[in-house]
Amino acid sequence: MKEQFEPIPVVKNEEQGRFELNVDGHIAFIDYKETNSNVALVHTEAPSELAGTGAAAALVEKTLVYIEEAGKKVLPYCPYVYAFIKKHPEWKRLVAPHFPGYDQL
Repeated sequence: MKEQFEPIPVVKNEEQGRFELNVDGHIAFIDYKETNSNVALVHTEAPSELAGTGAAAALVEKTLVYIEEAGKKVLPYCPYVYAFIKKHPEWKRLVAPHFPGYDQL
């Protein structure tokens, strides 16, 4: 994660069902669905103002840390999140083994 994003907290916006990262007033987010044991990450979006800054990757990493600290497993349905985990295999530890793409990570 780029150093500039380290002090910015990820916010779990339960009303809108998304994790958010507010960077200079621009909000990148990941839509999620949650059960007692899993968090399904469905869609990641970052505004064009944050394109190429690393904000989306920072958001994914911070969200994974949040999920891990909550003691849950992740279901990376979002293609961006799935690709992030594939690129950073140390995060595979959080993926629920029953996730359909688990063996390809």
